Amino acid sequence: MCGIVCAFDINEDSLSLRNQILEMSKKVRHRGPDWSGIYSDENAILAHERLAIVDPISGKQPLINKEENLILSVNGEIYNHRELKTDHCKHYNFKTESDCEIILALYEKYGIDFIDMLNGIFAFALFDKEKNHFFIARDHIGIIPLYKGHNENGTFFIASELKALEGYCNEISIFPPGHYMTGKSVEPVKWYKRKWISLSGTNKENIKTNELKVSLENAVHRQLMSDVPYGVLLSGGLDSSIIAAIAAKYSKKRVESEDISPAWWPQLHSFSVGLESAPDLIAAQKVAKHIDSVHHEIIYTIQEGLDAISDVIFNLETYDVTTIRASTPMYLMARAISSMGVKMVLSGEGADEIFGGYLYFHMAPNEKEFHYETVRKLNRLHQYDCLRANKALAAWGVEARVPFLDKEFIDIAMAINPVEKMITGKRIEKQILRDAFSEYLPNDIIHRQKEQFSDGVGYNWIDTLKDVVDKEVSNKLLQNAKHKFPIQTPKTKEEYYYRSIFSKHFPSDSAALTVPSVPSIACSSEVAIKWDKSFYNQIDPSGRAIMTVHKK
Repeated sequence: MCGIVCAFDINEDSLSLRNQILEMSKKVRHRGPDWSGIYSDENAILAHERLAIVDPISGKQPLINKEENLILSVNGEIYNHRELKTDHCKHYNFKTESDCEIILALYEKYGIDFIDMLNGIFAFALFDKEKNHFFIARDHIGIIPLYKGHNENGTFFIASELKALEGYCNEISIFPPGHYMTGKSVEPVKWYKRKWISLSGTNKENIKTNELKVSLENAVHRQLMSDVPYGVLLSGGLDSSIIAAIAAKYSKKRVESEDISPAWWPQLHSFSVGLESAPDLIAAQKVAKHIDSVHHEIIYTIQEGLDAISDVIFNLETYDVTTIRASTPMYLMARAISSMGVKMVLSGEGADEIFGGYLYFHMAPNEKEFHYETVRKLNRLHQYDCLRANKALAAWGVEARVPFLDKEFIDIAMAINPVEKMITGKRIEKQILRDAFSEYLPNDIIHRQKEQFSDGVGYNWIDTLKDVVDKEVSNKLLQNAKHKFPIQTPKTKEEYYYRSIFSKHFPSDSAALTVPSVPSIACSSEVAIKWDKSFYNQIDPSGRAIMTVHKK
């Protein structure tokens, strides 16, 4: 994980702007505390704050090709870089062992027509000196954050986090996932296009569970690429437990050696967080024992969580209710993980979106509604769970990797006939996934009901947050919220409370518009609220809002 800040189409003194970019880059240095680098000329400035995961010694950025006419700044990991080197880039003289240098090699050969060849997580900016134009791209789902903006002079900026642009740009917006932009583009252009986005693009045959199993195993194996200590996040829920169990399978050997040489850190470390006696802590202990990981519990108090909320909002750059509820314990856990020298962790984000794992999916009226809700959820992950996992960990210099969102795995899992995913008869949520990995985990973990992270860390966490907010925000304040926040006016007291803190850190209107503000039940989209009349009176993102389904 790294941080980038870049300027293009420069319409001001480049030397003064270089000094400004250095100050802007400091605002994302937590993302990359290992090295700082910058390239600048009169047409482009690319700054980089590096978290060294692969090739810590020689892989510092910005990366520059041998001819010194291509300059690249990347936040991310390219998991298939070795295959791409072998199959496509024998012409290129690599200067480092960095996985990211493959982008320069592919650009030299294919121009901009290579993005879909990459399997990884990334946001990058490339400057072509000969053509005097830039090339910017973001990964398929938006696992890596990226923002864009213009200042009053018309200079164009991109940055890994909102805070680097706030106060410098008059216009700020999210650089959309699965898009690219060049100096010739007025707006970002979509590169990530898949048949499964339409219901007609899903398979009509029954899913082969072994194909699903092998694809996820391959994704985890790819993402164990690391030259530094790593671990797994383990809540004890189905998704994180599957990822942890697969990681344990491969952790004894070094994946970079094709699993021939011993791993540099052969004992897998797992991490869980919660209030004392939280449901997740109990389940995680059982899984850790089963997979024989070195397990670490981070127990926090409600007061510690409350004290961290302002810092969480600043680091996460959101006022979304469910994100802050879940990000606070993750943020506290990340600090403990960092203190142990672990720099990368695998996490279970994405499975609920792909397989319809949230409890409100029990009420999906048909396969069409079920499928299009999973597509909506995937399309918005960059503003919710991907944002949470990335920024909560990056705040302490830790990288999050998410195998369920591996590009190849998504193509297999999202092409499943949604009828096979629906929760009917004796099938519970994510039954296909449970069946595929039934031999990996204890039976009660395989059949554990979905427990949203913000609930699983301890039910008193959300209950106390609601109590605190109710005391801080009066009915009158909420009734008059439109006068204080005319743009995306808060709909609940809790949202009002978080928005008030957010606006102190990020006062601009354009910053506020980078955050979603829609009604939700148990993490649903606003569309799915129409599935059941009972949802209308229970608008709350907690999984416990689905009272007819949730089992305490």
